[in-house]
Amino acid sequence: MVTMTSHPAAPLDELLAGGLSNAFHPLVDLDTGRTVGHEALLRGPAGSPWEAPLTLLAAAREVDRLAELDLHSAAASVRAAASHARATDVPVTVFVNVEPSTLTSDPAGVVRALAEAGDDVQVVVEITERALAADPAAVLAGAERLRAAGCAIALDDVGVERESLAFIPVLAPEVVKLDLGLLRSVEDPETVTVAGAVRAYAEASGAEVVAEGIETPEDLTRALVLGATLGQGWLWGRPEQALREAVPAPVRFAARPAVATRSATPFSLATVHHRVRRAPKRLLLPLSTTLETAALEARVPPLLLSCFQHERHFTPGTARRYARLAAHLPFVACLAEQLPHEPVARVRGTHLPPGDALAAEWTVVVLGAHDAVALVAREADVGAEADGDREFDFLVTHDRALVTELARLLVDRIAPS
Repeated sequence: MVTMTSHPAAPLDELLAGGLSNAFHPLVDLDTGRTVGHEALLRGPAGSPWEAPLTLLAAAREVDRLAELDLHSAAASVRAAASHARATDVPVTVFVNVEPSTLTSDPAGVVRALAEAGDDVQVVVEITERALAADPAAVLAGAERLRAAGCAIALDDVGVERESLAFIPVLAPEVVKLDLGLLRSVEDPETVTVAGAVRAYAEASGAEVVAEGIETPEDLTRALVLGATLGQGWLWGRPEQALREAVPAPVRFAARPAVATRSATPFSLATVHHRVRRAPKRLLLPLSTTLETAALEARVPPLLLSCFQHERHFTPGTARRYARLAAHLPFVACLAEQLPHEPVARVRGTHLPPGDALAAEWTVVVLGAHDAVALVAREADVGAEADGDREFDFLVTHDRALVTELARLLVDRIAPS
């Protein structure tokens, strides 16, 4: 038992020196009932005030040492998995939880910690959905760095917030973990909607879907109704310090790095394989507002990402329109020269520096579970005097793969909250 002192930093030092452990909870294939992996769960000394992981994390956060605790736990969990793999001569898949702030502030440290897994351990990094809206650019960059190191990404707690569904196509997780509450509310139409959105993504991408909290055979049936392919819960046992026998499934949990694009802007990417037309701004405005209206009417609210060239084009009328959009959509972001961080309530603003190629473009991207459409335009230098007569080379696309790439290009530029 670790002796606790009154100062919150002191017990953390002692715990990091040897008072922490990991428990492992199996992930089970719902069709075969066979264990295919384990989730590593942080534990403090049994019977102490620090046994619960949330207490540990809160204490570390209070003294600004959360990343240190997080990296220590990640490294310890993959070392334990590697030891089991060597002892049994069977490869292991282990899910490791990483706090959003650790991933975004020290992605290199996360990669180093997980590198202790060695070749016999396949690592899946769990990211909670709350990380996405706060700093989407840093989360996406961190996720791709992990994938490059061979780690797949699992998005945890999906269904708690609408942001989690909206960001799924952009993050493209290899595993989606449904929030525990969904299993208890299968009859709720909202739950059915969430499950349908996840099922559509999984069917298109090949992602695995995990239902947590399965305790009874009826829970198992509910998980199947939700579209889950894997399950966790007391039906198959509680977390234990030792990993149990498992069937390796490396293909199911393989990392799928995003295809890197060299295009600097949405227009340069979209026009590689799509023909452009030319029209004045006054005729393109109805297209833009129609896409925005479609986003409002979507059954599963999507992301809305827009480029306005310069802050002066974010007019009072535009501001009123986007205030309404932001009140109903999970995430709305705008980019333009001289645009403030929050041009209207709940709209994430990003300032583009003068001369930025993106500042010559007018883009509206709508991307969600069932929606994918974009207007991409670049101003033509024709010297129009009236704003409505300014001409743009443009295209409209419903190509989901292309719209997803356009969204990623813009998300990479969005400033953190």
